[in-house]
Amino acid sequence: MTTRTLAGQNTPPILATRAKRGWRAQLGAIVIGTALLALSAHIEVPFWPVPLSLQTLVVLLIGLAGGARLGGTIVLAYLAEGALGLPVFHGGGGIAYLAGPTAGYLFGFLPAAILVGALAERGGAGGIARTAAVLLLGDALIFTSGLAWLAPSFGLAKSVAVGLVPFLPAEAAKLALATAMAPLLRRRAP
Repeated sequence: MTTRTLAGQNTPPILATRAKRGWRAQLGAIVIGTALLALSAHIEVPFWPVPLSLQTLVVLLIGLAGGARLGGTIVLAYLAEGALGLPVFHGGGGIAYLAGPTAGYLFGFLPAAILVGALAERGGAGGIARTAAVLLLGDALIFTSGLAWLAPSFGLAKSVAVGLVPFLPAEAAKLALATAMAPLLRRRAP
């Protein structure tokens, strides 16, 4: 379970390495990860039908830093917190959020974190181009899931027009930021 840094060194995803230290460290990583996701949900620019937030950035970084297993666990815990009514989603919490227009994007967080984490563990996030490609795949999973959820209600063309196109410039910026942050995450690995 290693990734290659830009310098070519093998280092494990940072959160996954810390989680190996014991259940307390793993629980701490889950608490911090879900808190970051909740905070990122509330940093947003209003759009319709889905708000623009920093969540996709955080999900991708969680997958990159935590690996498939811990990254997936963090996202699953976040979704469970929201389903239980904790105000971790944009605008609140509760099961209704997992049936509304943002549900497809929320459900897409889990496979995206797992995919990014799995590819990072296998060295797919070594170097700028490969890291950007891995993050782009994760982001594409989130938006594919979101559009698949919106399409039955709005039709595919309108779903793409309102659920993807307005977000492309911001997603490009978030992907660039996540790619730039990747080496910093790996350098902090013990």
